[in-house]
Amino acid sequence: MKLFKQDPFGNALFLKKFLIRVLGAISHGRYQGFNKLEIEGSEILRKLPERNVLFVSNHQTYFADVAAMLHVFNASLSGREDSIKNVGYIWQPKLNIYYVAALETMKSGILPKIFAYTGSISIERTWRSKGKDVKRQVKMSDISNIEKALKDGWVITFPQGTTTPFKPIRRGTAFIIKEAKPIVIPIVIDGFRRAYDKTGLQLKKRNILQSMVIKPPMDIDYENDSIADIVTKLEYAIEQHPSFLKVLPVPEEEYVKHEAALDKKRKFWDY
Repeated sequence: MKLFKQDPFGNALFLKKFLIRVLGAISHGRYQGFNKLEIEGSEILRKLPERNVLFVSNHQTYFADVAAMLHVFNASLSGREDSIKNVGYIWQPKLNIYYVAALETMKSGILPKIFAYTGSISIERTWRSKGKDVKRQVKMSDISNIEKALKDGWVITFPQGTTTPFKPIRRGTAFIIKEAKPIVIPIVIDGFRRAYDKTGLQLKKRNILQSMVIKPPMDIDYENDSIADIVTKLEYAIEQHPSFLKVLPVPEEEYVKHEAALDKKRKFWDY
C-alpha cells in the first residue's frame, strides 16, 4: 500500500512539489532579476490538453533552459501573459511536467540528483558518453519511460541532444512522435549561453536578455510522414536547420568567444 501519491516513476508528489517550490523560488531571480526573460506565445500553453504534449527546443545549457521553461509553464497556467512576475505561481506547480536528460548528467552531483526528482526522464545517450563518441543500441526502456511520461502529462525534450548549436536532430525524437502521436510544441530559446556556464548553474554575466518563443503546434501527419520528414520539420521548427546559419558551423568554444566579442561591441555602442 502506498502511503503517498506518486508519479508514474515512483516519486512522491508531496516531495516533488516541495522541491519545485524551493528551486523555483531560488532560481526566479535568474529570469526576473539580475537577468530578464522575454517570453512570447505563453497563451498557447493554456490551450493544451493535460497529457500527451511534447515540447521540443534548441538547447543552450544543461539546467537553466529547463528551469526557465518550468517557470514559464507554471506562470502561464496561473494566468500570467508572457510574464513570470510574482513567483507565487510556483506554490501550486503542475506536477506532471517531465524533461528528457542524459543519465550521466543527472548523476553528476547532489544538485543534479535533486533536480532529477522534480521530473527528469534520465536516458542513456547512444552517441556520447563521458565526453567521448560512442555507438550503442537505444534502450527500449528509455523510450518506454518517455511514452509513460507522455501518457501522464507534458514532456520537454531537446532533440539535438547537445548544447552545441546546429547539430543534427536525433532520429529517436521523430520515432517517439510517430509512436506516441503527441501534440508537438516547438520552443526557441536564446541568451542562456551568454548568461550561464554550460551547466546552467553558474552565472557568467548579468543584465543579459534571455528569450523564449513558444510556437503553435506543429503540423505532423503521424501516419504518412517518414522519420526523415519529421526530423526536417523539427529542424525548421526549432530554427536549427542549416538554412538558419548565416556563417559556417564552428566549434562551441569558438561560438562562445564570438558571442563574448559581440557583447563587448554592444557595451561600447550602448555607452
